[in-house]
Amino acid sequence: MAALSMPSSSPPLSWSHSDTNPTPSPNFVPDPHLDHQPQSPHSTVAAPEDPVEEESESAPSNILLPPPIRTSPFEPECRNPTSDNSPSSSSLVPTLLHLSFNQDQGCFAAGTDHGFRICNCDPFREIFRRNFDHRGGGVGVVEMLFRCNILALVGGGPDPQYPLNKVMIWDDHQSRCIGELSFRSEVRAVRLRRDRIIVVLEQKIFVYNFADLKLLHQIETIPNPKGLCAVSQVSGSLVLVCPGMQKGQIRVEHYGLRRTKFIMAHDSRIACFALTQDGKLLATASTKGTLVRVFHTLDGALLQEVRRGADRAEIYSLAFSANARWLAVSSDKGTVHVFNLKVNLGLPGIDQSRTSSDPNLLVTSTSSSSLSFIKGVLPKYFSSEWSVAQFRLQEGVQYIVAFGQQNTIVILGMDGSFYRCQFDPVNGGEMSRLEFYNFLKPEETF
Repeated sequence: MAALSMPSSSPPLSWSHSDTNPTPSPNFVPDPHLDHQPQSPHSTVAAPEDPVEEESESAPSNILLPPPIRTSPFEPECRNPTSDNSPSSSSLVPTLLHLSFNQDQGCFAAGTDHGFRICNCDPFREIFRRNFDHRGGGVGVVEMLFRCNILALVGGGPDPQYPLNKVMIWDDHQSRCIGELSFRSEVRAVRLRRDRIIVVLEQKIFVYNFADLKLLHQIETIPNPKGLCAVSQVSGSLVLVCPGMQKGQIRVEHYGLRRTKFIMAHDSRIACFALTQDGKLLATASTKGTLVRVFHTLDGALLQEVRRGADRAEIYSLAFSANARWLAVSSDKGTVHVFNLKVNLGLPGIDQSRTSSDPNLLVTSTSSSSLSFIKGVLPKYFSSEWSVAQFRLQEGVQYIVAFGQQNTIVILGMDGSFYRCQFDPVNGGEMSRLEFYNFLKPEETF
């Protein structure tokens, strides 16, 4: 799942929160495999410790438990009229601090210097907004749990709503925080599943059980200021991907199999990666930004390599389509690329005629380039696989991407731009723009 956040300064850590202790949710069922130490020499498991007395970054002892989760989607009538519809808030254009899609990429969340808002992708509409003008209000991380009432919030911006070292569990049906996780350093990212909360710090990742916020696993990583982390979303199969302890290395945790796999994906540092919903495929890009590689997460096999371009670029976002046939890439060059994937892992919707009749063959042709017959004679650049479709944007703006229905791409920019585009899966070429909005100024439609 793609996310963008802007860096912010640390606030005084004097914030306190008192609340009642709601009943734990019966809808969250712990994975029994996570209650035991993984059978891998690379995995480490730590019990919860009090961060006030120990130099350990984990959950406090007085954690508040989440209430039962309601699965009804966000609707406009959930808004708080006292904070959302006041003249001051309606005329103020907020500063965007964070963008992320939800788990099925049908919605996105935007964190601003005054609160957060939730928008639907197709059709585009703002369906929910929460402003915290009277208490600073900066939200640097907003993580949705599909379309239910529970979100994870972290403060951000020059006047944060919450400390940057705390993850606040927000229940919007109650319009309040009903739990928190506190750490000794800033939270870089949060990932949610129906059964897990994953918190990413600069050099550590913590995996918690959602039902009781029990710490289940602790992972050390190379310095990870972007908070890179991805988790699968298929029920009963938890796969977590994060940077390893070496430059260019990816760590894959297969919790159901109690297995840890390390993949040397690139020579340079990892800049971005994406995981399919079932956790089988992983796409990675390095800080060089010219090549994107697709791996099988179970055995680490390199399945395909595609080329974004020849010049160095910063990759902002990678996204798989739901059927794993397409891969989208955005970068600081201002172009979104769509690549045709030639892998067959038995995923629904993949054209079986595109692959070999041999079920063990995961990759078809190594290149669709017309110059592939002289591969090995000319430099690798000339035989690379190039994108089949492109969309041009303003260069230098950070964009994240996701796939919609019927060969469409949703593009979100840190300037407040929303694009919905369509690509031709047969002929490729330039994508056609279907919609454009500035979601910070919903009245502006083009």
